[in-house]
Amino acid sequence: MRVGLGTGSTAIFATRLIAERLRSGELRAIVAFATSTATAHEAARLGIPMLPDDLPEDLDVTIDGADEVDPALNLIKGGGGALLREKIVAQVSAREIIVVDETKPSPRLGTRWPVPVEVLPFGWLAQARYLEALGATCVVRQTRDGARFVTDSGNMILDCNFGPIADARGLAVALNSRAGIVEHGLFIGLATDLIVAGAGGVSHRGR
Repeated sequence: MRVGLGTGSTAIFATRLIAERLRSGELRAIVAFATSTATAHEAARLGIPMLPDDLPEDLDVTIDGADEVDPALNLIKGGGGALLREKIVAQVSAREIIVVDETKPSPRLGTRWPVPVEVLPFGWLAQARYLEALGATCVVRQTRDGARFVTDSGNMILDCNFGPIADARGLAVALNSRAGIVEHGLFIGLATDLIVAGAGGVSHRGR
């Protein structure tokens, strides 16, 4: 199988477990593709065979996390800063399995989490004004030491608080239409499975 490896504090558990089962022989004939350089480095360290960065084949399954999930399995992703690569991988995956804890489902996207928007550094204030015109309050993402966050592709992230989003699909179209916006964290219609873990156990939903 060709397996996509997600990014973040939840998805990394899947990467480590895949590596463990490859070492034990429980899994065989697995080749993987990472959604970020951080995941790629960890997978290589663990000995997981990897596809090259040009992604020569579509993937059978990807296991990833999300920051917020609505009842239709639409997502906000990008809290870890890998939204561009995560969306590229999700779009070529036959199954996109999203694993979250019980705090992530919500009645409407934007209720609990801002929408990360990856923008080119060139002319980025123009994109901030555009996003504000759409109703967002924008904050430039920073690292823990106060420096500007830079994505794996060398871009900035604006965390955009729209509040509860009445039309997530329409907002995604508006964001897709703007030059200078490289990608956004609205993942519409890409998740096929949702696994939610909480104190009461684990539940699974499919689309």
